[in-house]
Amino acid sequence: MKKDGNLTNSKIKKVTRRSFLQGVGLSAGGLTLGLQFSVAQAATDAVTLEHKPFEPDVFVSIAEDGQVTVISHRSEMGQGIRSTLPMLVADELEADWDRVTVEQGLGDTKYGSQNTDGSRSVRKNYIKLKQAGATARTMLQQAAAKIWSVPVGDVTIYNHQAKHASKGTLDFADLVKVAATLDVPTKDTLKLKTEAEHRYVGKDNMALLDGKDIITGRAMYGFDTELPGMKYAVIARPPVVYGKVKSFDDSETLKVPGVIKTVELPALTPPVMFKMLGGVAVIAENTWAALQGRDKLKIEWDHGKNANYNTKEHEAVFIKALENPTETPRVRGDFDAAKKAAKQTIKAAYHVAGLAHATMEPPAATAQIDGDIVNVWACTQTPQGAQTNVMGTLAIAKENIANIKINVTLLGGGFGRKSKPDYVAEAAFLAKESGLPIKVQWTREDEIKHGYYHSPSYQELEASLDENNNVTGWSHAMVNHPIMSTFNPMAKAAGMVDLGLGDVMYDIPNIKIALGETETFMRIGWVRSVTNINNVFAASSFADELAVASKVNPKDYLLQLIGKDQHVDFSKDNYKYTNYGESITDYPADTSRLKHVINLVAEKSGWDKKSKNGGLPKGHGIGIAAHRSFLSYVAIVVHVSTDGNKVKIEDIHMAADIGKVVNPDRVRSQLEGAAMFGASIAFYGEITAKDGIVEQNNFNDYQLVRMNQIPTIHTHLVASEEKPTGVGEPGVPPFAPALCNAIYNATGNRNRRLPMKHLSLV
Repeated sequence: MKKDGNLTNSKIKKVTRRSFLQGVGLSAGGLTLGLQFSVAQAATDAVTLEHKPFEPDVFVSIAEDGQVTVISHRSEMGQGIRSTLPMLVADELEADWDRVTVEQGLGDTKYGSQNTDGSRSVRKNYIKLKQAGATARTMLQQAAAKIWSVPVGDVTIYNHQAKHASKGTLDFADLVKVAATLDVPTKDTLKLKTEAEHRYVGKDNMALLDGKDIITGRAMYGFDTELPGMKYAVIARPPVVYGKVKSFDDSETLKVPGVIKTVELPALTPPVMFKMLGGVAVIAENTWAALQGRDKLKIEWDHGKNANYNTKEHEAVFIKALENPTETPRVRGDFDAAKKAAKQTIKAAYHVAGLAHATMEPPAATAQIDGDIVNVWACTQTPQGAQTNVMGTLAIAKENIANIKINVTLLGGGFGRKSKPDYVAEAAFLAKESGLPIKVQWTREDEIKHGYYHSPSYQELEASLDENNNVTGWSHAMVNHPIMSTFNPMAKAAGMVDLGLGDVMYDIPNIKIALGETETFMRIGWVRSVTNINNVFAASSFADELAVASKVNPKDYLLQLIGKDQHVDFSKDNYKYTNYGESITDYPADTSRLKHVINLVAEKSGWDKKSKNGGLPKGHGIGIAAHRSFLSYVAIVVHVSTDGNKVKIEDIHMAADIGKVVNPDRVRSQLEGAAMFGASIAFYGEITAKDGIVEQNNFNDYQLVRMNQIPTIHTHLVASEEKPTGVGEPGVPPFAPALCNAIYNATGNRNRRLPMKHLSLV
């Protein structure tokens, strides 16, 4: 190092996360992980039968030694999907879990949708993967019968072996070659296991197939990708969306040891979609040189039309928009008439700030162009979307899209950010422009300042009550920057209102849901649980306010609002409910299941005792909220204490009905993560812009909750044989209102604005 702290040359000893972990003495042994970079062999591969693995299905293959490999076509971001999906295959196959490995699938339409978002990986693949395992099991059974010359029905398959009463046993390894010569059975001939016959599905303590690789540093994340001759790029992006470079001077940048060149990227043009933001890239021998070179760029920006946007000033526009909402997508009865006839009406308005994804690993992508082939390695939630994005960026003909190979690495968190592959487009563009393998690395600051954001929102709720304090009318109006503005610059209203707004499940005779319009000035995208965050915060806080006004226990009042057991028929309200893309017949909005999780969480948390006068010490309070999202039902009770103006979370209970639970350990961890995500939003989450420029920069001013702020989280799963639904997101929406309701219970102060950091509560 020089005395001034700058590097004297570009040769830096690299201490990667992996080498650090290995250096501290952790074992690197264990299961052989099918690395993300290997290609799943298709059944039509031109290999000899002698060495060809038995591949009865696109998702499963069995090698000559009997080792089972299951393809995970979904992305792993900490939710355990690379073990949960193989469990479905291995259980039906009757494979020995210790002889199962997982391999990450390339982006390829043969797997169907690979979008790892919307809490639907298990829901969409439950039957499909069970069929894959059953196909392999059936063929192995047939192979054993053929070898032994016995009826197929006399052969059983159990724990990696075929068994016959008189013939003995054969290992999968003994059956593979014969099985590979058999016809693949049709799906209608398969016999799937009953729920009671499952050995892995629904069981606790199933070891993660790649768990040891993750904790020993062998697993590969987007930032870990290394290729021979690879160069590193960081980008100075326009501070304002739709801004562009007027001019730049890179003379000082090019003096930095290790810097190779600079490349100007094309300016962003509407619509935003997943296109590059533009700016100037610095390509260097290492990340440090690239960062130093970027610091020395002298760029004159044209900030463009969004330079006048100020988040705080725009609140007045939001409020004005709800004076005359432009859409009423759900109407039941006549709210205005109910209001006129009411004994009393109660109104409240709620604000929720804009949010960032704030993943622990920022986006990263590496691209290498070899003739007509574009190889990409990326921490992406949407490999097929990344493929399409590269196709558009490099103007590759649609018929050649298979030449774009998207290798999916592990993701250090996703939350929806990594389903927007703008960073993949940057890597592909720079690889083509430079003729070099290029890794584009977003820093934490890049991600906070240039990401896709969850929009701030403003909401007004009003209820009419009769002389017995029964709610006769419910009105909920909302305005935000719609997600669709990312794809259509003319989109001004939220459009999709299902998420905690239109799909309110209260049994109220008069309901009106309304939307306001506004211009959009930033890149808006979906964040974990999407607009359920703000809609449920407002609706569940307001329900608590009504309970307080009616002097009824909030849990009892919530059950009263939901009313009788029924499947809510939204079509009666002329409301086109999308039900998270599923048939309302197959996945009804069932009020009995919502009430059940409320009663369960109340029982487990000791709600009835704690909510009585004297049930908790002075300065303590409890709050409850519940919601159905992504077809799952979640109820939460939060217990807080106060010390002066400071709030401490004492206890958290979460009850969830997600249908059939495939991997209980990972479900619990998802709920726990959702609670911490929800607490971070409630206490700290806030993205603001001044003159179009995002004001936050890193975890210092976009804070997440720390471990010492979250007590033990008690999770209670409903035993169910219903269809599996989703768990990644449904735990988030009820957390903030349950927390704020608890704070009200403890202090008498109602918080109608998130985050609460401005109240000095934490």
